[in-house]
Amino acid sequence: MKRFPLAALLAAFFFFLAWQVSIRQAVLLLVGVGMGTVLAGARFGFTSGWRQLVERRDPQGVTGQVVLLALASAAALPLLARFPELQAALGPPSISLLIGAFVFGLAMQIADGCGSGTLYKAGLGVPLNMAILPLFALGSFMGSAHLDSWLALGQIEPVSFPAELGTVPALGLTLGLLALVLLAVRQWVGAGQTWLNKRWLWGAVGLAALATLNLLLAGQPWGVVYGFGLWAAKGAVALGFFDPGSNAFWSQAGNAQRLGQTVLMDVTSITNIGIMGGALWVAVKASPDSRALTPQQWRIGLLAGFVLGYSSRLAFGCNIGAMLSGISTGSLHGWIWMPLAFAGTLVGIRVRRHYQF
Repeated sequence: MKRFPLAALLAAFFFFLAWQVSIRQAVLLLVGVGMGTVLAGARFGFTSGWRQLVERRDPQGVTGQVVLLALASAAALPLLARFPELQAALGPPSISLLIGAFVFGLAMQIADGCGSGTLYKAGLGVPLNMAILPLFALGSFMGSAHLDSWLALGQIEPVSFPAELGTVPALGLTLGLLALVLLAVRQWVGAGQTWLNKRWLWGAVGLAALATLNLLLAGQPWGVVYGFGLWAAKGAVALGFFDPGSNAFWSQAGNAQRLGQTVLMDVTSITNIGIMGGALWVAVKASPDSRALTPQQWRIGLLAGFVLGYSSRLAFGCNIGAMLSGISTGSLHGWIWMPLAFAGTLVGIRVRRHYQF
């Protein structure tokens, strides 16, 4: 597809949303398009950034991610204090979080994409990620349906740094912890490395700005996996395979309401659609990864996609919903998620090598 027809299609969808749904949803579509354009244009991959650090001792990707987290935190924490109607991305520290984050970090290296990575690479036309997307959605739905059983293994109440410490100390703590991350990376990579890269830096600035717009417009931080699970849940209900009224997660008032509404009312779904549209815009001028995979690699990759979805729900999000949005809005669970997902990544990279991805 050439860019003019694509632009016309996105414009038509924007005006449809503005006329039939709401102005907010139409503008959120544009925010999602911007996210997809930045993710794909900068190749801002959380998965690849971690892998480059481990395999090549290249800190540029992780530096870009730390810049993103710092900028997003500096914007989100004061906004949450100024506008109490905005929601933080708070998740309960739990056995579910510990297992889910580790498994997610493992699976994302095999599938070569986290939640946002799967979206933008599917938009770019990468065959494996296109095939993974529906399995990711199915896994996310299954994880949400089982979440109450996992939480029964043990959990504590969510911990908010701003609520416990105040906004300014919480921001100081967040920036201090991010500085410690860079110090740990410095110990790992040694001296003489290039730390800054224009592609990663403009991607970090762009995503931080768009994540802030998402917070203001949606009233909640940027997320990805909830939309996936909602799509699969609506399909399961429509086919008569699932009774949401008997499930602890989907019988909650907000989730039950979204199941009964058009998917176009869900803020996460709209930005997800926009991300794919933005990536498709970039794909017009880019060549997707056309590397042929063996049947075994396809089977392992697709299984990893399902596991990504399942584990992301147990961990209360992916690199976006748990790490970026959790950390930037002052949630302890984001800081628990990060090291556990990185530990899983260390294992996932070894599995990836074994199957020669």
